[in-house]
Amino acid sequence: MERGSPLVTPALSVLDLVPVRTDQSSADAIAASVSLAKVADELGYTRYWVAEHHNMPAVAATNPPVLISLLAGATERIRVGSGGVMLPNHAPLVVAEQFAILEAAFPGRIDLGIGRAPGTDQVTAWALRHGGPADAEETVNRFPEYVDNVLAMMDTGGVSVSVGGRRHALHATPAATGVPTIWLLGSSDYSARLAAEKGMPYVFAHHFSGSGTREAIELYRSTFRPSPELSEPRTFLTVNAAVAEDADEADRLALPQLLTMLALRTGQPLAAQRLVEDAERVPVAEAHHGLLQAMRDRWVIGDPAYARKRIADLAAEFDVDEVMVNPVAGAHAGVDPRTAPGREQTLRLLVD
Repeated sequence: MERGSPLVTPALSVLDLVPVRTDQSSADAIAASVSLAKVADELGYTRYWVAEHHNMPAVAATNPPVLISLLAGATERIRVGSGGVMLPNHAPLVVAEQFAILEAAFPGRIDLGIGRAPGTDQVTAWALRHGGPADAEETVNRFPEYVDNVLAMMDTGGVSVSVGGRRHALHATPAATGVPTIWLLGSSDYSARLAAEKGMPYVFAHHFSGSGTREAIELYRSTFRPSPELSEPRTFLTVNAAVAEDADEADRLALPQLLTMLALRTGQPLAAQRLVEDAERVPVAEAHHGLLQAMRDRWVIGDPAYARKRIADLAAEFDVDEVMVNPVAGAHAGVDPRTAPGREQTLRLLVD
């Protein structure tokens, strides 16, 4: 396959949490992600999404719009977007303004993925809301309203709002000629129902949850109502992947991220992602072996032939024509901290 040529079915995309290793500063991690995005662009990947997480020692993806601007400016053709913006953390107008500007700067290349979770701990959620309450029930109840507000404010003609008994025109940007594609994201059936009701594209966080994917996608498809923007359901699958020339090396490269996720799931202190050699020296409690193996079994870890077949099988199983890969391969000691060779290798071996 020539670089830049379209990928065979299923189409492949990239999810990036901008991981921070023990040998990296935030600047290093961002530089590595810019390099990774360039590789994805050259190889013909469909889209490149960055997540929103806050106050986490192993994740530098705190501000998707800023990262999207950097990544879109460093690439040529790949769609760049959020996977996702956590809407409860932001005023809908701010989100609409940010993505209207991004769409104006990079027309036809921007995706706005919206999520309902805060993407952080309660203390950071409190700080994100200017010290205001972080009421989970209120967030759930008002989330559809927040989504409606973003959709209305992103319209190229603007929106009319009533304030003080008078109507006022509100525009996310003065002279928009297009809008980004807006997706709803989720890890439960809540967003599946909402996306179906509003006729929006939808993605279930299979890479994170690992369970409930089939039920959420079937619910979305079976209850979908066509909208002016979308006539039929549109979804894809997200997976974690570490690919190397041989399966043993792929297992080694996956271990640092597996240990990070194990710590997250079991309430252990979080830290920057270990290098491979350091991860191999970490003892895993007997009680956690089953959880670690269950995560490993859900991920795509192996040599190129195995990984390609596994992704094709998953696409067929869930009846999707696109798979978004979160390249979770770690790094060996001594690599350039401004690079992520294992992650780049994963993307290359899936298509070369």
